[in-house]
Amino acid sequence: MSVAAAKFARARPAGWNRVRVQLGGGLLLAVLIPWALRVQLESQELILVSLQNSLMGTLLALITGYYSFRRLSRYPGVRASYHIVPAFAAAYGTVLVAFFFARLDYSRVQFFASFVLCVFWYYIVYFRLQRQKRMRIGVVPAGEVDKVQAIPDVDWVTLDQGRDDADFDAIVADLRADMPDEWERFLADRALEGTLVMHIKQVEESLTGRVAIDHLSENNLGSLIPGIIYGRVKRIGDFIASAVALPLLALPLIVVALLIRLDSPGPVLFRQRRMGYRGKPFTMYKFRTMDARFDRESDPRHAAMTLDGDDRVTRPGRYLRRYRIDELPQIINIFKGEMSWIGPRPEAVALSKWYEAELPFYRYRHIVRPGITGWAQVKQGHVAAVDEVQYKLHYDFYYIKNFSSWLDLLIIAGTIRTIFNGFGAR
Repeated sequence: MSVAAAKFARARPAGWNRVRVQLGGGLLLAVLIPWALRVQLESQELILVSLQNSLMGTLLALITGYYSFRRLSRYPGVRASYHIVPAFAAAYGTVLVAFFFARLDYSRVQFFASFVLCVFWYYIVYFRLQRQKRMRIGVVPAGEVDKVQAIPDVDWVTLDQGRDDADFDAIVADLRADMPDEWERFLADRALEGTLVMHIKQVEESLTGRVAIDHLSENNLGSLIPGIIYGRVKRIGDFIASAVALPLLALPLIVVALLIRLDSPGPVLFRQRRMGYRGKPFTMYKFRTMDARFDRESDPRHAAMTLDGDDRVTRPGRYLRRYRIDELPQIINIFKGEMSWIGPRPEAVALSKWYEAELPFYRYRHIVRPGITGWAQVKQGHVAAVDEVQYKLHYDFYYIKNFSSWLDLLIIAGTIRTIFNGFGAR
């Protein structure tokens, strides 16, 4: 259980906190009641068959969406309300796709009504459960606990032997430090009572969404090779999605290309050598958003950087960058296996070599395929300075350590949000 999960579960009425209330209420409101009403109104046998199929489909979709939503809520810095719609939309959409390929009859009205009522119910649950105070975490005063106490939006309480019976959402301690026997007994007792007892690194990761490593060690990253099976499944999904997206987006891509050519002379596509999967350079494609008439700087590192208010950016280029449309040609890179939809953002070769020389373990981010969007992009946005890159690298390590479909789904939801608010665009 993470600190984010503890926060989601704190100081709430026992009834609302129970799975049977949250899940049972959703099934009753969004599945059983709409189905019963439709059955009462319909008499045709074929329609009744489609309603029966719809009942099973919406039942499966709601249960899947509910547990996906709970899983996503465990990640750090997550506002659960942002992920209600994506979690249930993915679940309902998957079931509808399965029905389509299986050629099962179903009621579109039933599915749509169920989805709307489902989202409505879980927004009620979320806002009911969010009537709570800030997290209250007890800190054992031993070892290197100062840095976690600097994390904002948490009530940190330094423990002493006189406040052993206080109520906390979690207790944090430097479990690698030498501490008196009394504190070790205290931690053991609180753990037996059901209190969440965590090491400082776990708390820091859970609250910040970053993995700060001191040395390349399995103790911090879990494994130096993340999710082999999921990586292969993800590659198959990337290939299928890119093969479908290319013909569907062909016309919009042609329109964007014409706008670029009409605005300024130069090639439609910007090609750049980027550092890719397992440290192998590849040619990445983007729509050109800068005026090709500007002289390039002699320093390749500076030429590869885009600064705030960069005067090389064209008029359509500003919109393409803001809404990430300039990244769409990278679907070709995904199709070729050089990139993924989601992963650490690939850097220009010149910048990557510079960062590798300045930052320890920078090359480790190449252990997974680079992506169009990623955890670091939705959490921090675009950076260039070495100190900012090092901070951003911690987000990349968090993604690698927690490499999973759940985190990818969370990144998709965050990407949609950043597209509309323009976060991180330059």
